[in-house]
Amino acid sequence: MSNSADSPGPAPRRFAFRPIRLLTIAIFALAGLIFWISFNTAQGTNIRSDESMLRLSDLIQARSDKNAALDEKTAKMRSDVDALLHRDDDRSAADEERLRALEKAAGTQKLRGSAVTVTLTDAPPNATPRISGVPDPQPNDLVIHQQDLQAVVNALWQGGAEGIRVMDQRLISTSAVRCVGNTLILQGRVYSPPYKITAVGEVSALRDALRESPAIQNYQEYVKAYGLGWQVDEHDSVTLPGYSGTVDLHDARPAD
Repeated sequence: MSNSADSPGPAPRRFAFRPIRLLTIAIFALAGLIFWISFNTAQGTNIRSDESMLRLSDLIQARSDKNAALDEKTAKMRSDVDALLHRDDDRSAADEERLRALEKAAGTQKLRGSAVTVTLTDAPPNATPRISGVPDPQPNDLVIHQQDLQAVVNALWQGGAEGIRVMDQRLISTSAVRCVGNTLILQGRVYSPPYKITAVGEVSALRDALRESPAIQNYQEYVKAYGLGWQVDEHDSVTLPGYSGTVDLHDARPAD
């Protein structure tokens, strides 16, 4: 008999990775990575909440309010500067008259006269067609767009407006009417509908220009179909404020 110590024993067992095990480990690792990224993004908050959007909205409104306060401060400083210039200069009456005419044309002085006010408002969010043969409205059909505001402003200029105010701001040659969604951004400030556009000029000519504008005629189709707001009011006398913001012109030039 041979010694048991000398008898061959079973070969040592080797732990072998099977493909299914590798796949399982990879799945658990990926799941862990996803949970970690989600936790790191949320930082203990509800990632489905609108809190971040609310904070952004609050920030935009705060900046708009700050810009309004700066506009008021700029207007006061400009008034003080004008007063000092008038006290110390030696301009002739003709020069003074020419300067006033230029200021009026530039929109930096108050303007008083007969006027019309156009008010644009969104349709109700649950609006349905008001006339037969019209399809159900899409969300974009129920809100005021940038082109609608621009159409009114352009028509009023075409009708001979001497000056235009959008909401509480006077327009000048460099003013741009821009919308993000249904929010108006004008000269650094933010506005929501209803939007009011007031123009000083001959009332009958302003009304004719609004009626004859093809862009406004198209808008009127949506007024009839879905209830977008449209109202025109006449005023015997309105005073538009002078523009008080910066008059610097920023432009782009091609690089050499």
